[in-house]
Amino acid sequence: MAIFLDENSRIIVQGMTGAEGRKHTQRMLDSGSPIVGGVNPKKAGTSLDFNGTDVPVFGSVREAMRATGANVSVIFVPAAHTKAAVVEAIDAGMPLVVVITEGVPVHDTAEFHALARERGTTQIIGPNCPGLITPGVANAGIIPAQTAPNPGRIGLVSKSGTLTYQMMHELSDLGFSTCVGIGGDPIIGTTHIRAIEAFQNDPNTDAIIMIGEIGGDAEEHAAKYIAEHVTKPVVAYIAGFTAPEGKTMGHAGAIVSGGSGTAAGKKQALEAAGVRVGQTPTQAAQLVREVLA
Repeated sequence: MAIFLDENSRIIVQGMTGAEGRKHTQRMLDSGSPIVGGVNPKKAGTSLDFNGTDVPVFGSVREAMRATGANVSVIFVPAAHTKAAVVEAIDAGMPLVVVITEGVPVHDTAEFHALARERGTTQIIGPNCPGLITPGVANAGIIPAQTAPNPGRIGLVSKSGTLTYQMMHELSDLGFSTCVGIGGDPIIGTTHIRAIEAFQNDPNTDAIIMIGEIGGDAEEHAAKYIAEHVTKPVVAYIAGFTAPEGKTMGHAGAIVSGGSGTAAGKKQALEAAGVRVGQTPTQAAQLVREVLA
């Protein structure tokens, strides 16, 4: 079992014919991902060769879904055109849309997120995220194939791409059911809570690790949800304990303002909900080992 991405997933890439789309499509294929098509209206009817694997290009998401049975789309479209790409996927009824692009205007994200919620048929991960991987099954996004961990029984949800990779490395021997990078923008399609809910309902996930960061109140909301609904052990790491107030740290949503959104405050809320919080990624990984021992 896994969440969001499993052996039934069939992936298309919107923007596959661009430089980033080509590069990461090859990486996804190298990870064993079932890439069944790309989308580019100007190159419909052609195909691209990826080290001997021909991947067809379709003129629209709807056409790609009809021809291939695709149920996942990974988007590598420039920020100015990302909203149109996501709206096209939503209109086609694509079940899962992974938006890798960074720098997407917040009002664009708000619009397509609201549309997805209204339609009720599309789950969005991102934008500005590394995507997700179910080890041994599929990799949808930019997670490097060489960092892929073993299959296992830990569920990982993270705001940070690089910390996702580090935690996968720290616990590679134990393995993961699914690792989900949700992104660090102020508005994102899939929250900690949505991923934690899925891991709680997955019979083959035994423990959950969440990586958060300063800014906003997503981690505090997650703490409340965990206290009320989650019976599996949860470990957390919050990036930004030493961040100065008022300074944006990497992600657009990672800013402490007026004393709210601090790492210390998030740690306190999570620990009150029974979550063990590491001061460093390595310490958090050790806590996961302890709860599984």
